[in-house]
Amino acid sequence: MQSLTKDMTKGAPLKIILTFAVPMLIGNLFQQVYNLVDTMIAGNVLGDDAIAAIGAVSVIYSLLMNFAVGLNDGCCIMLSQHFGADDIRKFKQGVSAMVILDLSIGTILTIVPALFLKPLMRALETPDKIFDQAYTYIIIIFFGTLATICYNMCSGFLRAVGNSKTPLCFLMISSVLNVVLDILLVIVIPCGIAGTAIATVISQVISSVLSIAYIAKHYRSYLPGKEELHPELSVVAGMVSTGLSMGLMQAGYSLGSVLLQRAINALDTPIITAHTASRRTIELLMIPMATIASANATFVGQNYGAGRYDRIRQSNKQMFLLEFAWSAFSILVSFAFGKTIIRLLTGSDSAYVTDNAMLNLKMAVLFYFSLGILLVLRTSMQAMGHRVLPVLASVIELVGKIIAAFWVVPVKGYFGVALTEPIIWVLCALFLGSFYLTIGRQRKAVLCHAPAA
Repeated sequence: MQSLTKDMTKGAPLKIILTFAVPMLIGNLFQQVYNLVDTMIAGNVLGDDAIAAIGAVSVIYSLLMNFAVGLNDGCCIMLSQHFGADDIRKFKQGVSAMVILDLSIGTILTIVPALFLKPLMRALETPDKIFDQAYTYIIIIFFGTLATICYNMCSGFLRAVGNSKTPLCFLMISSVLNVVLDILLVIVIPCGIAGTAIATVISQVISSVLSIAYIAKHYRSYLPGKEELHPELSVVAGMVSTGLSMGLMQAGYSLGSVLLQRAINALDTPIITAHTASRRTIELLMIPMATIASANATFVGQNYGAGRYDRIRQSNKQMFLLEFAWSAFSILVSFAFGKTIIRLLTGSDSAYVTDNAMLNLKMAVLFYFSLGILLVLRTSMQAMGHRVLPVLASVIELVGKIIAAFWVVPVKGYFGVALTEPIIWVLCALFLGSFYLTIGRQRKAVLCHAPAA
């Protein structure tokens, strides 16, 4: 069992985090294949309207899923703290609480949204031209919600104990399956946009089943028994408060994206196509940044549980440098190869689509430096129990997107969309950064002057 877990409270922080992050990075890249393959096949086989249909409603699913995934990430942070403190009893109780939360949330998010999906799509001003395709795609995707949440629950469990390699294997299998099924259900058997959604759902189910079976076989001693099925109130409170903090933080970001998408949908179908293609590229380039921050959160959680605050300070500094390096690389790639990437994704020869997609892409990557700071600060603060400030940062983000959606975009058009997130990243990074520095000066037990354990 020792080889299947990783104690992050000992050894060089940078080496530990990078070793842990690489499998996570590869896994996240494979997971992104779901969206990229859907977009490429939709664009090259089904046309620009299919891309617009997917992009017009994806934010609805993202809003709900980001809340659920954030909730689960918060639970993972608490598990990593219990693991770092070598408190296996509380770890098992935490697992029990996490399973109950995830299954409940997964069931609710599968059933309830479907009842209100069409009115919500109308409220988002989904164009009539693509409405039916968009509805077909998103309603099928919702059927895979529970499987997606179960996979993320299992992945969070494995990350908490220091195993980031196993989830990668399952994602590789499901991603390859997704590509095969996309080809089968869109090209060989012409199921249209429904085929891309069905392929994604089946792939998510496979990765979920494999993850559950693996944990049941190899981590039985870390799973709750009868005595842990009813966790202590303090454990439940910690899981729920941290989970809700992370969930609300993610939901705030996603709700703002939903409102911004409404403003984008009100422009025209080629703009929706351009935005979808640019977002896929932006999100692909974000993966290493988010992975670094996520791996660091597990490291911070374990060391916070063990009282190793000196290691937390050291790792955060190193993560900032890594984020800056990747930001510079992303700028070079986007400016040199951005148009080629956009055309591969969309299959479109429209200069209007390509130019607008490049506008959004260039604006975003130029401000990746501030995004990197924001990601590291947000996740590490959550891992150290500072739950309120990251949520407030998400409120800032939500307010910024509301302002953009209702007042900026109607006046400035898509240029206003491209400006929105970079400005928000700077404001949120400054907000959390000032708090981080204040805590560093005032609370020795949190970041700065604590002696090594």
